[in-house]
Amino acid sequence: MDTAPHLSPAARALAAARLVVFDCDGVLVDTERIGPEVVAAMATEAGWPLTPAEVLEKFLGTSEPYLLAQVRAHATAPVPDSWLVEYRSRVAAAFDAAPRTMPGVAELLDALDARSLPYCVASSGSHPRIRHSLTATGLWERFAGRVFSADDVRRGKPAPDLFLHAAAACGVPPGECLVIEDSPAGVRAARAAHMPVLGYTGGPTPAHWLADASAGTLADLHELTV
Repeated sequence: MDTAPHLSPAARALAAARLVVFDCDGVLVDTERIGPEVVAAMATEAGWPLTPAEVLEKFLGTSEPYLLAQVRAHATAPVPDSWLVEYRSRVAAAFDAAPRTMPGVAELLDALDARSLPYCVASSGSHPRIRHSLTATGLWERFAGRVFSADDVRRGKPAPDLFLHAAAACGVPPGECLVIEDSPAGVRAARAAHMPVLGYTGGPTPAHWLADASAGTLADLHELTV
């Protein structure tokens, strides 16, 4: 018998989890609108004209080394190693002007704390970038000690390595985690890790990009607090 008929599919997936694994950009912090604008400008400066929408489609959820490799492959001007440093600096400056979390994040973390349900971050961003974003939005103390970056593994998303690393570090089997992701690469990574995954569409990601999310999609994190 269904013991929770009132719960949405997303809330049921959460109820079954022993660990919630959050992506950072676009799920916890509102940066996914900033990054594509910066990448588009810098790629265009290097001779590869891109729009923010094209950047979002090509690179959402992928690692910084992959981004740099693709810019170098298409640029007509030299792209030094410092390109990523400049990219991070521009994103940080834009984010610092108006740092904010995605809607419902604080309420969801409060609800998880009330249930004593552990959570962590597993992000394609570098450790400095993750810390900067979480600190600027007042979330760092809530995740300190449970922050995992593509820096920590050989292969970033869409490979499963990062999610498997996070689950192992937290001592929870992959099948008992719930990943919340806003990128196709992240959804593919979670599925490859055999982790249930919710596709979050409350940011710029179209829902059909996340159609493969095994636990469905949701547009409002508040849905998980009821």
